[in-house]
Parts: sequence; C-alpha cells; structure tokens
Amino acid sequence: MNMKIGVLAIQGDFAEHVVMLKRLSVDAIEVRLPEHLKGLDGLIIPGGESTTIGKLVVDFNLMEPLRTFGQRHAIWGTCAGAIFLSKDISRDQPLLGLMDIKVARNAFGRQVDSFEADLDIPELKQVTGSQEPFHAIFIRAPIIESVQADAKVLSILPDQRIVAAQQGHFLATSFHPELTNDLRFHEYFLSLAD
Repeated sequence: MNMKIGVLAIQGDFAEHVVMLKRLSVDAIEVRLPEHLKGLDGLIIPGGESTTIGKLVVDFNLMEPLRTFGQRHAIWGTCAGAIFLSKDISRDQPLLGLMDIKVARNAFGRQVDSFEADLDIPELKQVTGSQEPFHAIFIRAPIIESVQADAKVLSILPDQRIVAAQQGHFLATSFHPELTNDLRFHEYFLSLAD
C-alpha cells in the first residue's frame, strides 16, 4: 500500500516538502481544507510564519480537524510548524497544542543569524542505517526550550539547546530538512506514520 502524506499548504515552504515526499514515492497531498485530511497517513506542517499559520488555520476551520487528525495520525512540524504543534510558546497565538514541548520563537535571532550545523541523531541511524551526521539548515529558527511528559529529545546543538524532539507519533524540528537533499528525516517521519 502506498502511503499518503499531507502537507499543510496554506503558508510557508510546503512545496519543498511535497518534492521530498515524491522522491520517496509517497503520495503527497496539499492540505488546505478539512476534507483534504481524509485518507492521509500523516501530515507535515511546514516552516513559514507561525502566527500567520495559526490565523489561517482558524480562518479555514482547520483547527479542530487537525487536532482530531493528530489523535490517531503522525504530525511533523518543521520550524514554524514545530511552534504551531507545541503546547507552550509563552505568548498568545493559535496553537494546535498537541505536543508536550515548550518552544521559543526566533531563538537564534533574525534572518541574518541563520546558520547550518551537522547533527548526530541516533534515531535516524536506526531507521535509515546511515551513520552520517544530518546537515541541518536553521532559518530564523525556534528552539525547543523543554520537553515534558513522554516527549523525548532527538537532537541537541553543542551548546545543549534542543533542536529536534519526538512524542509518540509527533515530531518537531527547529530546522528545515526539506531544504537539503537528505531524505532521512522524511524517511524517519514515514516510519512514525506507518
């Protein structure tokens, strides 16, 4: 059976995630309305601007359908998507509130403070068999300040700041795997959606 993964396509860099999924021979569905969630195995919430994503999700009546979807299906938030997926960002804006993580927006500074780093992520090695570090691209990136309940840290920077976490079938990354040629994070997400 071919997997069907949705990409929330209302704002941000959803097209890049669609390309990565197609490279993995996955049916990639652009999600803009509640009915687009039907039949999906998982959903990616891309980077972009978290307040805009939240407002548009409310405008498109997607908030409750997304929360319901997340009760049974895998959801991965990258950058702004990780903010939107989290339960706590210490400010008032629409959030899905599905993942027990606290996130700080723009924790590394402005666009000019964007950077790249090689990350050691044991879970990627288990799923993909590759021992190579993951080359991560951070653009106005958030930081995962803390993980609660049964959420676990997947990756940290040398200064101990958390940049990837997982809680059951929820995945959050501060960086943008869709802007690399490395398919391993998307493969890892598919293993959560399976």
